[in-house]
Amino acid sequence: MTAQAQQVPLVEMRDISVAFGGVRAVDGVTVDLFPGEVVGLLGHNGAGKTTLIKVLSGAYQADEGEIFINGEKVNISNPRDARAYNIETIYQTLALADNLDAASNLFLGREIVTSVGLVDDGAMEAEARKIMARLNPNFEKFSAPVSALSGGQRQSVAIARAVYFNARILIMDEPTAALGPHETQMVSELIQQLKSEGIGIFLISHDIHEVMDLCDRASVMKNGKLVGTVDVAEVTDDDLLGMIILGKHPQDKAKS
Repeated sequence: MTAQAQQVPLVEMRDISVAFGGVRAVDGVTVDLFPGEVVGLLGHNGAGKTTLIKVLSGAYQADEGEIFINGEKVNISNPRDARAYNIETIYQTLALADNLDAASNLFLGREIVTSVGLVDDGAMEAEARKIMARLNPNFEKFSAPVSALSGGQRQSVAIARAVYFNARILIMDEPTAALGPHETQMVSELIQQLKSEGIGIFLISHDIHEVMDLCDRASVMKNGKLVGTVDVAEVTDDDLLGMIILGKHPQDKAKS
């Protein structure tokens, strides 16, 4: 990607290692992410992809390695640090309060208040409508508790919350797991919108087809190590499968 050659990565994780009780869950892994790009992180359970990304989100500390944001070395010790660097994580569980509506979830813990200190529901709904108009114009259920929303709509609320608070780097954990085709399409459109705004996305997935559909590049991990990073347009499903199962880079086939 020649355009990337002139760009500074939004994120660069260099030689990251994490050990638990002497076992290296992540072993010298380097990955990067550019503005407006989706990088898929693939691998079996236990491959190390979730541990790697939890270092970026501040949930874990790396034993070795460095993180650069926009070319500057940073120290991310906890989720608050990550948020300060405009890194937001959308976990598979979505962490939404089921009994509250979309606006209340959007501002959960960061409510807009009136001059006398009361929660300003009207202002929060107005802001929720603005961000949803940008991300998912078909969203209409502003007064319903999020427990009444479909999976794709719930994903919209979680994404809107991250983006409203200026996320530039988004970590998405299995965003289409347990969603039907229509809902999956909705999430795909959300991701395209985020890309168009220059937001970079790390997408953790088990699903090769999802990565082929949604990602620009894929970084594959096996047994804590990086097998390789490939341009999705230049590989096949079978290439990715070989990386996941055999730990072989597609270029290795040409040599063997």
